[in-house]
Amino acid sequence: QVQLVESGGGLVQPGGSLRLSCEISGSISGYNAMGWYRQVPGKERELVAQSFSTGPTNYGDAVQGRFIISRDNVMNAVYLEMNSLKPEDSAVYLCNVRELYRGGSDYWGQGTQVTVSS
Repeated sequence: QVQLVESGGGLVQPGGSLRLSCEISGSISGYNAMGWYRQVPGKERELVAQSFSTGPTNYGDAVQGRFIISRDNVMNAVYLEMNSLKPEDSAVYLCNVRELYRGGSDYWGQGTQVTVSS
């Protein structure tokens, strides 16, 4: 059984930084995308950043240049370094692992709250 557990969320002032972590347990395909999405009540879930096992990374327009995604394939973990945080970055941040072969599974964590406020 695959489980994703996020940590690192919290309250931060505008302009501050936070680092989110997602620990992945269980067996997943080595051909995958690990990423972060965020959700605000009443809005659609939004891609924040994604890291592919083949190398490329992908960022949402709203966070490009401020956030950095990284992954540890040995420890099965994915991280999100968030810098220059803005109030509009406030959301529940969810970790995602997507197996990229046909018929692969899509896994989600429970989410961690990030609040950017003075």
